[in-house]
Amino acid sequence: MTGGQDEVDRQTAPTQRSSVKPAVFILIAAALAIFGALAGGYYFAMRPAILHIAVGPANSDDLKVVQALTQTFAQNHSYVRLRPVPTEGAAESAQALADGKVDLAIVRGDLNVPKNAQAVATLRKNVVVLWVPAGAKGKKKSDKITKISQLAGHKVGVIGRTPANVGLLKVILQQYGVDPAKVETIQFPITEAAEAIKNHKADVYLAAGPVNSKITTDAVAASIRNGESPTFLAIDSADAIAQNHSEYESADIPAGAFGGAPNRPEDEVKTISFNHHIVARKGLSDSTVAAFAHQLFAARQQLLADFPLAAKIETPDTDKDAAIPVHPGAAAFVDGEEKTFLDRYSDYIWWGLMALSAMGSVGAWFAGYLKKDERSNNTSLRERLLDMITLARRTDATEELDKLQAEADDILRSTLACFEDGAIEEGALTAFNIALEQFHNAVADRKLILMSMPQNLQRASAQLRAASS
Repeated sequence: MTGGQDEVDRQTAPTQRSSVKPAVFILIAAALAIFGALAGGYYFAMRPAILHIAVGPANSDDLKVVQALTQTFAQNHSYVRLRPVPTEGAAESAQALADGKVDLAIVRGDLNVPKNAQAVATLRKNVVVLWVPAGAKGKKKSDKITKISQLAGHKVGVIGRTPANVGLLKVILQQYGVDPAKVETIQFPITEAAEAIKNHKADVYLAAGPVNSKITTDAVAASIRNGESPTFLAIDSADAIAQNHSEYESADIPAGAFGGAPNRPEDEVKTISFNHHIVARKGLSDSTVAAFAHQLFAARQQLLADFPLAAKIETPDTDKDAAIPVHPGAAAFVDGEEKTFLDRYSDYIWWGLMALSAMGSVGAWFAGYLKKDERSNNTSLRERLLDMITLARRTDATEELDKLQAEADDILRSTLACFEDGAIEEGALTAFNIALEQFHNAVADRKLILMSMPQNLQRASAQLRAASS
């Protein structure tokens, strides 16, 4: 009966140890899953942010600048990447932002700015230029227009197809008490402006753009007649217009802004100005906008050689009463309060470490739970070893001692395997060693006693014990 139980115990021990292997695989799989989650989180945090920007019209300087920025960001492997979305003009770009179709847009400050738009940068400042071409042969000087108030009954040519410039003209006319209905307005495409001026298609011309705009400079140059320079009309009421329309500002066109000898204009000319803005939709990540603003101003110097207009890119107005509220991300860049990587993701890192700690605790508990049966089995084997000490001291046959010794070897093998698996601690192994040592001593002592007894006494003793049992 004892031998049968011993055999069962020896067969059970490897089975219990083998149950630990799936647990090891589970822990490895969990570790790999955690590593994969961390790697995926890092990739997600560091992958480029793609921002779609609406800009137009086609072949405009604005579109060319945005395309150059797109290439620069890509070449520099910047965090923010741009995807230009061409439109018919600033009005369409603003509508695309309002509809949520794009993340960024180039808009005119004197148009209806979407409610969800927040300023990121001022792309350029535009001035309004009004001038009268030099008179043709035979035209009386008394008919020459020198003031805006004289425009009633005349034809004004507006350079560019955008309706915004026509609206701008109406604002100016109304400020001077001129009925816009009494002024005929004709719009010319940018590519046809010089030819229209040479062919006297209008009496007065209006252009809106940067002071150093090539479009305006070419149009003014086309207005020269027989060496005579055009006459520039000053908007003396610019301050009043700016007071009544917050989207406009009073400005001056410096003498010689459009070149020539003599200078065109000969003296400084009073006018109004408005801005083209880069705006972002409200709700766009603060860190993304801050990164975009940082890249934009860093790339500005790289673009100056090919795009002089890039020098006009300015930081947005951060005042609370600004015409277009500044985006918090752009404000952080302007104020030098950009968040670092740790600032942006410290909460995620902290929670990640907490999650790892919790998962480690759960994993340790789970591993301990899976080894519960193995520890229980090892405890049973140790108790069996203690019982074997008593058996060794009572046995009357060396063959039985040899069997007990073989069983002890199996128990030793199983215990060492449990220790390597972590199922038992060093203290338990020490206790087992003490029991094993006592067993070996009991076997050795019993063998000495049996060897000193005559064979007939050994047989008689064995038969007596068998009969009593």
